[in-house]
Amino acid sequence: MSKLLKSTSARTVREDGKTNKKKPPKPSDRLNPKTIQPFNDNKKAKSSFETVYGNGDLPCRLVHGSVKHKLQWNCDPEKLSFDPLLITLAEGLQEYKHPYQFVAQQGFRELLEVEDAAERASPVLSRVIGPLRIALGSSNQSVYEGALSALAQLSTAVGSQLCPHLKSVLSYLSKGLMDRRYKDKVMTTLQHLEQACGRTSLPIIKSKIPIYSSVVT
Repeated sequence: MSKLLKSTSARTVREDGKTNKKKPPKPSDRLNPKTIQPFNDNKKAKSSFETVYGNGDLPCRLVHGSVKHKLQWNCDPEKLSFDPLLITLAEGLQEYKHPYQFVAQQGFRELLEVEDAAERASPVLSRVIGPLRIALGSSNQSVYEGALSALAQLSTAVGSQLCPHLKSVLSYLSKGLMDRRYKDKVMTTLQHLEQACGRTSLPIIKSKIPIYSSVVT
């Protein structure tokens, strides 16, 4: 009788009258039940930039256009403090999701286009370089290319003030030269850096990228 009970408990009866055998549980199933996943959180933690944007703490928003997107500023960027706004936008350069990537890249560019950008960016320059370096180290193509553009924009704004920080970013450009996807854009960025930062930038560039040839006559 006990043997009969064991055989029927291992089977289930289907609607068509046929029976299916149940697979016996593995010893590991007791130790690792599928219903208990205390360390598996499906919600990915938000980045600091995503949180700031989501809370409405950025003075600009994305405006969707029929042809292209643009930023709408709550007030004239000329009146905004670069500390901490420029730093926050630099941190957003690491974003690869929409709309965060567009807001960060476009906001960074537009803020550096204000009339006295060099004077206002100077006090926070060292704090902007850190997140910019992280973006340059990204394996995401749109992030890396956006960081190259941001570096060029920063050099246009601050000029030779960028020279003390060049060595810390040039290793990422050197790596980009080895990638066919980025080679041309990296070379264009290097040329822009030399022209924007002045003569003192050339020996710094060549110390990290010996194959670079000056474009300044």
